[in-house]
Amino acid sequence: MALQLTSSSDSDSDLEVLGLLSDSETYLPVQNLKFPRVLGAIDCTHIRIQCPCLTIGEEFRNRKNYFSLNVQAVCDADLRLMNVVARWPGSTHDATIFNNSVLRAQCDSGAFGNRWLLGDSAYPNRNYLLTPILSPVSDHEQRYNYAQIKTRNTIERTFGVWKRRIPVIALTLRLSLRTVQAVIIASAVLHNICRSYNLAEVSPEVELPPTDIADINEGPQNAGVHDIRQRTDLVNNYFRN
Repeated sequence: MALQLTSSSDSDSDLEVLGLLSDSETYLPVQNLKFPRVLGAIDCTHIRIQCPCLTIGEEFRNRKNYFSLNVQAVCDADLRLMNVVARWPGSTHDATIFNNSVLRAQCDSGAFGNRWLLGDSAYPNRNYLLTPILSPVSDHEQRYNYAQIKTRNTIERTFGVWKRRIPVIALTLRLSLRTVQAVIIASAVLHNICRSYNLAEVSPEVELPPTDIADINEGPQNAGVHDIRQRTDLVNNYFRN
């Protein structure tokens, strides 16, 4: 179940490498805590790089003060990477990456039916992307949050397994940006092959830094226009009991 790899035809093609959801991967739910109709879990992680150049280098410095690409990914219940966007500087907010992605356009067009992505509070809640309730009050709101967070945790586990299995993406990549993006996508494909064949993890030969999940405080929480109707219906009709 490999990623389909494409490159943008835009003028920014040297900064974009995508892995798109294929038809066979569209309806794989994250089967955890009976959260219904899950398409996948989405988040971003920082991949360390050297400063690209003096003129644009500061765009790649993230809030933790090192240079990186902020890489968006979607995973399924088996920790396979279904979608990868590896072209945005480390200073870019998660919501900005999603809002400018092919995946967002596919979701807007209804390409994935009535399935939901699960994201953290960095994302705007939409009818196809469910985020936690920031101030839950009722028992059913708290049950929704618990199930959403536990199910969404799949993407954090995926990042950890991916980086431990292929340590080069956990260390600082000292390559050109175009080569860095190719390495990230290639490592995602290798990761998926390993998951598909149930290959055991091998301990890295070097000490790895902690996995950096993109910080939801890097900009406004829930940035963007909200559509909470689907979430409200789910909370009231599914998590009330």
